[in-house]
Amino acid sequence: MLFNSAQFLIFFPVVTLVYFAIPKKIRNYWLLIISYYFYMCWNPKYILLLMASTLITYTSGLLMENIKGKKYDAIKERKLKNWVVAGSFILNVGMLFYYKYTNFAIDTLDRIFAKLHVAVTIPTVDIVLPVGISFFVFQSLSYTMDVYRDEIYAEKNFFRYALFVSFFPQLVAGPIERSKNLLKQLSTPGEFEYERVRSGLLTMLWGFFLKLVIADRAAVLVNVVYNNVYGYFGYQLVLASVLFALQIYCDFMSYSIIAKGSARVLGYNLMDNFDCPYFATSIKDFWRRWHISLSSWLRDYLYIPLGGNRKGRVRKYINIMITFFVSGLWHGAAFTYIAWGLIHGMYQIIGEILMPVRNKVRTTLHISEDSKVLYILKIIVTFVLADIAWVFFRANSITEAFVVLKNSFYLKNLATLKVDIWALGLDMRNAFMLVGATAVLVISSIIKTKNNVLVEWVSNKHFVVRYVLYWGCLLFIIFSMDIGGQEFIYFQF
Repeated sequence: MLFNSAQFLIFFPVVTLVYFAIPKKIRNYWLLIISYYFYMCWNPKYILLLMASTLITYTSGLLMENIKGKKYDAIKERKLKNWVVAGSFILNVGMLFYYKYTNFAIDTLDRIFAKLHVAVTIPTVDIVLPVGISFFVFQSLSYTMDVYRDEIYAEKNFFRYALFVSFFPQLVAGPIERSKNLLKQLSTPGEFEYERVRSGLLTMLWGFFLKLVIADRAAVLVNVVYNNVYGYFGYQLVLASVLFALQIYCDFMSYSIIAKGSARVLGYNLMDNFDCPYFATSIKDFWRRWHISLSSWLRDYLYIPLGGNRKGRVRKYINIMITFFVSGLWHGAAFTYIAWGLIHGMYQIIGEILMPVRNKVRTTLHISEDSKVLYILKIIVTFVLADIAWVFFRANSITEAFVVLKNSFYLKNLATLKVDIWALGLDMRNAFMLVGATAVLVISSIIKTKNNVLVEWVSNKHFVVRYVLYWGCLLFIIFSMDIGGQEFIYFQF
């Protein structure tokens, strides 16, 4: 079920009304039933995968809690818990690998055999990728690791734990919640609070604005150009690449914001998944702000266990590359995603190596670290680097990504700018709506950098200002219905 569908606009109010109408002691059961229904709207049989991941990690938690209760010596306890964690990871990652990476692995092996002139062809398997599998598997595994590290107690109530894994607002595309946050909240069902509901609904409205008005509109031009990269040059490719950076940001952030708003209506707080990433002053800073739930997951459960930066510079760089390789592979079974991840890993390593050089140049030129010009320059450079990496993320192949980068420097079509720009999929009305909506996004991001929550900032304004903004947002959404309704990009991950 898509957030941006008529089905959800009926589903969510009904769920909410029933939730607050029934006794508190059965509200979690209602949410669990509804969450399973929400997932089954896509493909009912794949609910078994969600249940399997839930059962495996729930059992692993109980087993580790039982091992602690036996009062073994420290070495034996750690060894037994290691076996439990290994089993949980093997089963969950094995399930994820089968459904997401089997055909990719087969295709890769076929290419290797072809290069070696070995006459072996491995047939592909007819597999449908279950929606959201990367999200709920990672969320389940984080619980296993938290119990293993004694950061939380194993959850005894199976239904509450099942709701933690399947909570419908963030089930399909995150944020990837931690048991220390969401699972604890589920122990106390939410109460109806007018201000909380109002805040949640306004948050959802902002999410719909980002998706329908900006992301889906930018997607029109991006798809036209990237589906035929050999037919476009110069500013056309540059414009499409910049708009894809805007599209994927608004598309993914909109899902996270709608999820956060809907959870807030029900009385729960989800983590922030984005923090103005295009205002980042370095690629390292970018990853503190982009897809925070995944980047922090990879840091806590992969990078640090690998040794982090504790085992020397070379090992640190290797750990960074492994982490970003996994990040790219997590996003999709394609070399374009892997290349995107590795590029970001190289950015971080090169950035750290060149840090002394940059500091020396800044000192030599007597440029203050607090210089606004330097700050803006860092933001621009970081955005350009991130956008170059996005080319590989969006391109249909590595070859096409290089075509985009190469042909982006073809400047001879600048003379036809006024004529050709309307032939890229967006008419004048939609182009100006996109520009206006993007300006609103930039202003809202600036407001957030001033440590203001956008919804609260708007709520504190005069009622005339508030309702102009609310109705303006609604009108933008209504006028976007003709191009809206596209699936969220991260559904495929």
